[in-house]
Parts: sequence; C-alpha cells; structure tokens
Amino acid sequence: MRYTLDDFMTKTAEQDRGEGLFEMESERMLEVNLDGTVWTKKGAMVAYLGAIKFTREKLLEHGIGKLFKKALTGEGTQLTKAEGKGKLYLADAGKKITIIDLGGDVLCVNGNDLLAFEPAINWDIKFMKSISGIVSGGLFNVRLEGKGMVAITTHYEPLTLRVRPGKPVFTDPNATVAWSGTLNPELKTDISLKTFFGRGSGESIQMKFDGDGFVVVQPFEETPMNAAGG
Repeated sequence: MRYTLDDFMTKTAEQDRGEGLFEMESERMLEVNLDGTVWTKKGAMVAYLGAIKFTREKLLEHGIGKLFKKALTGEGTQLTKAEGKGKLYLADAGKKITIIDLGGDVLCVNGNDLLAFEPAINWDIKFMKSISGIVSGGLFNVRLEGKGMVAITTHYEPLTLRVRPGKPVFTDPNATVAWSGTLNPELKTDISLKTFFGRGSGESIQMKFDGDGFVVVQPFEETPMNAAGG
C-alpha cells in the first residue's frame, strides 16, 4: 500500500489510549506507561521516551532458589528491570501480545512467552524433570501469582482449551503457551507415535493436562530454529 509521508506518519503515529500501565499500541507492540518499575523479557525493548533506566537482574536479586533454577533451565527467563518515568515500547520477534489482569489468580506461562509483568506479582520458575532440553527453552515455565498485569506473547491467535476432571487435554510442548495454576501438567511419551515418526518427532512427547482449568496453545511449534517466526 502506498502512502504520502504525512499519511504514513499519521497512520503509524503513537496513540495514547489512556488504558493504564500496560497499553496495546498494536497487536504486536506493547506500550508501558511507566512510573516506577516493571520486569520485562531481556531484549524486548524497542524504544522508549523519558527517563528510564534498564538494569539486568542481579545474580541473587530473586534469591538463591531462583538462581539455581535459572542455571538448570539455561537462563531462559532472564529479565530486565525497567525503572523510571516515561513510555516504554516492548515487542518479541513480531509475536502477538495479550495483556492479562491476574486479579489474584495464578497463571503458568512458558518461559519463552512471558514478555512483561508488574513487580507486585510473585513469580517462580517451575520445570519438568527428565527432558528439559527436548523442546524450545528447555520445558520450563514461570508461575505468576497476585494482582497486577502480565503480558504474554503468541505466534498468531491463541486458542484456550477448557480442561475438566476426567477429560484430559494433550498438547505439543512447543505449541503450549500457558495454563491455569490449578493444573499440574505431566509429560507423556507416545511410544507408537515415537516408533512411527522416529525418535526426533515432536509428536512423541506430549503434555497431559488433567483436572479443572484451562490451557492456552498457539498454532505454531516454537523450536530454536523457528522461534523468530510468526
């Protein structure tokens, strides 16, 4: 599509919608109206206005327990602290962004799909034993709890599946984005699929969600080779 320069500047200009701390500048760009502190995914900043200082999280800033877990998961949740007053713009490889108000609930997010969250939210790293290197980011997630805003990313439109007792939902780990804190997923190996497709097939490893809650998936298998797509 062709624009005059004035038309292009008008169409793409920043817009202040007055939506609070987290504001959708576009479906792939998050605006943070910062007046204090916010935690962001390392490398997510694309621009800012005002007096904002960026600090890589300190080695023991979140305690020795989180330090140990981060070492085991390859530092997949490395965070940057943004402090000050101004407008901060965040994005992650052009992925779609969704803002969620936790409202005191618990949400578990794939470590690679967490873009930003308010400092009042409590968080911890959870990882699943035995095959932490098979899927992108090393099959770990971040458990977020409390009141405040969380921004997550997905390749394209997310799909939320309801999980009910006795009716489990099975997902591809590389396509799994988030799930409710009421669920504790298990790893399932499908021997027949593994035999049919070969040991390298992602379909042979599945996540099983059973209980009462929900799981969010994306129409994309996020592996180290294609993580920048979407």
